[in-house]
Amino acid sequence: MATFRLQGSRVLAVDMTGDAVKAKNGSMVAYDGQMAFKKMTGGGEGLRGMVTRRLTGEQMTVMEVKGHGTCYFADRASEINLVTLHGEKLCVEASNLLCTDSALRTGTTFTGLRGGATGNGLFTTTVEGTGQAAIVSDGPAVVLRVTPQYPLSVDPGAYIAHQGHLQQHFQSGVTFRTLMGEGGGEAFQIRFEGDGLVYVQPSERNTIGGDV
Repeated sequence: MATFRLQGSRVLAVDMTGDAVKAKNGSMVAYDGQMAFKKMTGGGEGLRGMVTRRLTGEQMTVMEVKGHGTCYFADRASEINLVTLHGEKLCVEASNLLCTDSALRTGTTFTGLRGGATGNGLFTTTVEGTGQAAIVSDGPAVVLRVTPQYPLSVDPGAYIAHQGHLQQHFQSGVTFRTLMGEGGGEAFQIRFEGDGLVYVQPSERNTIGGDV
């Protein structure tokens, strides 16, 4: 199995001995040894994945990298966070997914109104199985624990990913005063309840909710 490690905080080094990984198309910045690159359709999920992703709008261009040596990946100098899965599912925005072990399965799932508020559509990408994945963030991400006793509310523009047994609800604080331009400045949040982890970046991307 390929070994993921960070080379600094903005470059992912993957050591391979004949293994393969799936990475964001064009994210290779250097390699040593012998590597082969192959563009994959449908986010690496074949024809069915291609059709699903086009229908859901959750587009993701992925390449397979296979070989012997070390391959280095980066994405616009974004910070990189390693996630190790043990038969679990990670939900992540497609634009934040940099690289996964080839043994991990990717797919899509419905997010409801949360996706609408982020402006990324009503679906998001899932990564499931046992292996490592690398996700990117605008600034060093924080990993926040959610427990049944302590639910968590997150700005949709700062959300990156989550894993565990979590239910997510869309919260709106829009009132008549908001529409008059006198709101509290945080009109929408995602509320997570259950048991799991939520990854949040210290930067807010532009969202539909952010304009209210």
